[in-house]
Amino acid sequence: MSFRDLRNFTEMMRALGYPRHISMENFRTPNFGLVSEVLLWLVKRYEPQTDIPPDVDTEQDRVFFIKAIAQFMIADLKAARQLASEITSKGASLYDLLGMEVELREMRTEAIARPLEINETEKVMKIAIKEILTQVQKTKDLLNNVASDEANLEAKIEKRKLELERNRKRLETLQSVRPCFMDEYEKVEEELQKQYDIYLEKFQNLTYLEQQLEDYHRMEQERFEEAKNTLCLIQNKLKEEEKRLLKSGSNDDSDVDIQEDDESDSELEERRLPKPRTAMEVLMQGRPGKRIVGTMQGGDSDDNMEAAPALLGKCKTSSSKKQEDSEDSEIDMEDDDEDEDLEDESIALSPTKPSRRVKKPEPLDDSDNDF
Repeated sequence: MSFRDLRNFTEMMRALGYPRHISMENFRTPNFGLVSEVLLWLVKRYEPQTDIPPDVDTEQDRVFFIKAIAQFMIADLKAARQLASEITSKGASLYDLLGMEVELREMRTEAIARPLEINETEKVMKIAIKEILTQVQKTKDLLNNVASDEANLEAKIEKRKLELERNRKRLETLQSVRPCFMDEYEKVEEELQKQYDIYLEKFQNLTYLEQQLEDYHRMEQERFEEAKNTLCLIQNKLKEEEKRLLKSGSNDDSDVDIQEDDESDSELEERRLPKPRTAMEVLMQGRPGKRIVGTMQGGDSDDNMEAAPALLGKCKTSSSKKQEDSEDSEIDMEDDDEDEDLEDESIALSPTKPSRRVKKPEPLDDSDNDF
């Protein structure tokens, strides 16, 4: 509440005659005791006989006290509004009647001053007595009719009770008798329950198999991805190995070129060039039971003639040149078959990467080891 509201409240309570002095300082802090005392005093002013408990010690008691005060005030407010509307309507009708008092006074004076005729008065009284006697007779007839109606109603009630009892007994009889179709109904119900159990089992199996199929497809997909990744790793390793071999082969070419300067032309004519090896054959040179041999065919270009000594330097053994010439003379068709097997095996190991092969040099015209 604002300062103005507090001031108006204290002045209003003083005007109503509240016995206790209320100052502005009483509401500086919460003061529920004073509030309850003021509310109870106001209620007693409206209705001294009202019964409202004044206990406000606990929170629940305070809530109950406020609810009781509010309900009492609302009820009194409704009654006060109704009385105010009635007072307004009654006041308006009273004002209209007071306006007609002049005419009514004259009529009343004339009626009082007029002398009464005994015959007419007696006649009117007799008519009134007859009407009253007629109404009394009608009332007696109605009472007699009520008695007869009561008897009829009691008879109908008794009849309904008998019908109700009869229907109850019939119902008990029907409930005690087992229907003829009940056996068939129970059999059909059992069969239906069995079919439902079978359906439920099959549905569970189907769900389980679908789950297993999904797991199998997922595992196959994971295996496929794993194999694909493994193949990619192998391909990358083969590419790196091939690059490394090509790099080492270029270094060997430079060494062979230096040796070629010291050799004579006759030695070059007598030397049998071996078959160049592919990258896959170099990778497989550590395998047991495999030999690297040459062929009788040669290349067509000068570049191949330069690449051949490089490969020859890598395949050279510690034997002498004469032993190499004797080994070259023993080359036959089995060596060609072994070369083809090696090529097929290298292609099978690396299908996506063609082997880098070096063209074979042409055989020398004046070689003694052609046959």
